[in-house]
Amino acid sequence: MASVDPEIVNRLRCPVCAGSLTSATAGTAQALRCPRGHSFDVARQGYVNLLAGRTPHTGDSATMVAARADFLAAGHYDVVSSALADAAARALADHRRATGTPTDPTPARPTPTDTVPAGGAFPLVVEPGAGTGRHLAAVLAALPDAVGLALDVSKPALRRAARAHPRAGAALADTWQRLPLADASVAVLVNVFAPRNGAEFRRVLDPTGTLLVVTPVADHLAELVDALDLLRVDPAKAERVAGSLAGHFTGIGTTQHRARLTLTRSEVETLVGMGPSAWHTEPARLAARIAALAEPVTVTAAVQLSRYRPA
Repeated sequence: MASVDPEIVNRLRCPVCAGSLTSATAGTAQALRCPRGHSFDVARQGYVNLLAGRTPHTGDSATMVAARADFLAAGHYDVVSSALADAAARALADHRRATGTPTDPTPARPTPTDTVPAGGAFPLVVEPGAGTGRHLAAVLAALPDAVGLALDVSKPALRRAARAHPRAGAALADTWQRLPLADASVAVLVNVFAPRNGAEFRRVLDPTGTLLVVTPVADHLAELVDALDLLRVDPAKAERVAGSLAGHFTGIGTTQHRARLTLTRSEVETLVGMGPSAWHTEPARLAARIAALAEPVTVTAAVQLSRYRPA
């Protein structure tokens, strides 16, 4: 029977009234309920639907998610996962020093309460727009006492994210709506090639927490840009990202990370489908250009990891 880790439930909030949530069982079904009676089913695959009303988009399809999962499982974006894991470990150590919380890799689970600190025992790592949860799982592997929550609007992605790591949970939620999380309940926020809601990120992140944002830099997928007529990375990307967070966050540092990928044509097709060019390129023309590529295809993955603290 699917359920959500109680240490994650403690930080969740009702998307309708913002009340606390508790687990409830009805026969073989699991749900989360608030004191006002709002109830949210936990799917048998392990994720919980915490959308408040309709969302204008439903995210990636099952076919797209399967292709992305295979691409990531091949290790092509491990450079991103590794950078995030290292940065998250440093961020959580800083958070604990700031709050005077000792590190204990095997703390006893506390009794659920309405007020749960972001750090301390079982600090929470959240990734809005998490997809399959691959990057979140890498972060949790580096933080042995943390729990994680993947948020996405794609049900096929969340089915995988809920199983990405033993200490990970997953919830259907829209980044552009109010996030179903308590104020200051998150120790580390992870954002990889995904939308950013500065106001909501600030609300849910602990004052001593860290936001980690991964964005492409100029030479990301450079070998494919001309060959396939893809969109180029905006030269002002970093400034636009900082601008979207202005007033809510202050940048505290950036690092760049690169890797040379060796891909098949099928993997190139998946990689292109993971970015904005998939929505701006005529499908038949793109397919013909990919078919003309000589295998193996060597491609540069190049990203910037920016670290932010609440303003």
